[in-house]
Amino acid sequence: MGTLATRSSQSMDLVVGQQLAAAGQYLTFVLGGEVYALGILNIKEIIDYGNLTEVPMMPVFVRGVINLRGSVVPVIDLLARFGKGVTMIAKRTGIVIVETSVGDNDDNRQYLGIIVDAVNEVVEIAGHEIEPPPSFGAGIRPDFINGMAKRDNRFVILLNVDKVLSVDEMAALGQAADHIHGNAFAE
Repeated sequence: MGTLATRSSQSMDLVVGQQLAAAGQYLTFVLGGEVYALGILNIKEIIDYGNLTEVPMMPVFVRGVINLRGSVVPVIDLLARFGKGVTMIAKRTGIVIVETSVGDNDDNRQYLGIIVDAVNEVVEIAGHEIEPPPSFGAGIRPDFINGMAKRDNRFVILLNVDKVLSVDEMAALGQAADHIHGNAFAE
């Protein structure tokens, strides 16, 4: 009973600051040896890695853009976004096209591509399989994580797509990098 009360209390503390992942279908993928998942409702399609056009003076985590049926779609290297280096391109490397909200307006949506080492499968995750994210030790910012799901004796990290792929935050990081590089050239 004490364990349940403690877990429930921790969950409530988390929910106040951040929404815990909901039960549902998730696309699982491998990135840097870890298994991550995104809610299937955010996924628009999965394509092979290729035809990427590099864009100069972008933050390191923006690998370039692709032409997706006439639309320019930025491609984000999630490993670099997490501050863990860059994704090495291999045979199973793919790009997952994700729909995110821009700013605080859910009606304003944008497509972004994310580079993954390999796409695994779509899985059904029940609510009782989802634990609150750890406050430390996951190797990425806690606000990037909506929960941890136990699958096949491993944890799957359930990502908060709107935080990880926040266009506003990524733009601000790009401007900060420009400012730092601009000051280096001024000296």
